[in-house]
Amino acid sequence: MATKEASPSKKSDAVSSGKSRNNRPANVSPKAAAAAVRIADNKKAMFNYHIEERFEAGMVLEGWEVKSLREGKVQLTDGYVVIRNGELFIIGCQINPLGTASTHIRPDSVRTKKLLMHKDEIRRLIGKIEQKGYTLVPLNLHWKAGKVKCDVGLAKGKGEHDKRDTIKDREGKREVERAMKNNRR
Repeated sequence: MATKEASPSKKSDAVSSGKSRNNRPANVSPKAAAAAVRIADNKKAMFNYHIEERFEAGMVLEGWEVKSLREGKVQLTDGYVVIRNGELFIIGCQINPLGTASTHIRPDSVRTKKLLMHKDEIRRLIGKIEQKGYTLVPLNLHWKAGKVKCDVGLAKGKGEHDKRDTIKDREGKREVERAMKNNRR
């Protein structure tokens, strides 16, 4: 029975770069590698809204914004999505410039950014938004094939009683986890 061995040059390249064959760091678990592509999450949106549907949209960014995103200097919690003239825009997504930003460019951290989606999807969203109570919220920013993508959620606002239920469920889950942890000891 013959075993397959990698050529020495390929093996040494993988070891020297610190990456495994599937292009993620060798000492990182698959779950951690998946989390590494996430740039920012909007946890406040999950608390304040019932998310009906999710859509993925590309973002139009400037060079300094991409560099700041790579460093994780973004805040998504106050952002929201609007539709103007059949195009999507994200407002309130703050990308803080790096200290080493170029001197000939004046970075605007709260610049309105355009989102890219197919026209059919945008038309469908316009129809849903016209219904009472629906809005578009940014859920997260992530990398996909070297591009920055934004998950946009079609959402309906939660009432105060729904938020209390969410808190109660979350606290109940924490208590169960604590009890399970204490029983294992």
